[in-house]
This record gives sequence, structure tokens and C-alpha cells, in this order.
Amino acid sequence: MKSTRALPALPIAVRRALRKLGQDLSAGRRRRRLTMALIAERALISRTTLARVERGDAGVSIGIYATVLFVLGMADRIGDLADPRTDAVGLALEDQRLPQRVRLPRKRPPGAGP
Repeated sequence: MKSTRALPALPIAVRRALRKLGQDLSAGRRRRRLTMALIAERALISRTTLARVERGDAGVSIGIYATVLFVLGMADRIGDLADPRTDAVGLALEDQRLPQRVRLPRKRPPGAGP
């Protein structure tokens, strides 16, 4: 595995979110009564990598997480992760930039230049 300075610097909230994602994937696999070996085979990864996914390991690529979601039939959720329609902070900032008032453009007299 490549060494990176970013992994130890991950915010606690990100680590918790990844851990929860891993636990949710593990629960989804078990609810479907699928073995780790079968999911790993279908996702074209090793059982060791799947175990890392289910632990929420930040060193596993997002592509592998996405593939496991696909194998479990949950790939449609990936596209909603950063959906601008559910971005509360972005929507609030956009609302702050709305003009206080809207004025119609002034009419130019006929024959006036551009």
C-alpha cells in the first residue's frame, strides 16, 4: 500500500463516516446472506480488501467502495453523495448572494445609441 500523509490527518468525522459505511456494507452483505468470498469475487477484489472495506479503511479507493455498493445493488446511491439539491451549506450561501432588490433595465429613448 502506498504511504500518504493524508490518511493520518483525516478528520474524526470522516473516519466515523467511513467506519459507518463499512459497517453498513457488512450488514447489507449479511442481510443478503452473501459470503465475503462471494462478494469479493463479484467485486474482483480479495477477501482481505473486502474486510478492509467493511472496517471503513480510508486507504481503500472510492472505486472499490463503489464496486461493493454495486455488487450489493446499492450503486444508485453513489450519485447522490454530493447532490447540489441537498447541499445545505451551498444552498445557504446561494441564498445570501441573492440581490436585495431587482430593478428593471432603464428604457432607452428611440434613436439612442447601443
